[in-house]
Amino acid sequence: MNLLELKAGERINYTGAMIVMRDAAQKRIEMLLRKGSNVPIDLKGKIVFYAGPTRIVDGRFSIGPTTSERMDRYVKMLFELGVLATVGKGQRSEIARKLCREYRRIYFVAPSGAAAALSEHVENIELLAFEDLGTEAVYEIQVKDFPLIVAIDSEGSDIFELIKSTNGGDRT
Repeated sequence: MNLLELKAGERINYTGAMIVMRDAAQKRIEMLLRKGSNVPIDLKGKIVFYAGPTRIVDGRFSIGPTTSERMDRYVKMLFELGVLATVGKGQRSEIARKLCREYRRIYFVAPSGAAAALSEHVENIELLAFEDLGTEAVYEIQVKDFPLIVAIDSEGSDIFELIKSTNGGDRT
């Protein structure tokens, strides 16, 4: 499946790897780049899931999407590092939509409020970088049949804008 051919509104069940990170890890990556240092993870061709895993008593993890708009200040950096797609929850800013079109990248939304259910799709989790950040560290997860909806496609079409235009501007 070529992810870049997917259109806004399409649903998929993704199987493969995702890099998990949030604000603190992206800020650290930005700082490393400013200093001219190497980034300790290869993001080229990867999907970044905005989330923070939480350990549950039996050793399993609960993981759910984080609000993506908070990450918009870092999206250009991620795309320049080769990130293919991002996953989170909620609508993104106009600049993020434009960057998806410019870099031909995808933004997916994952079901929010369903961390326990989403965790059932995670087969493995591995710490990759910035362990000192705790749940804000960078992890790689292997997922099977992970439910995703294309919110912004590689042409910049935005499902949230499509819904607003269909409902006469009403977001409900």
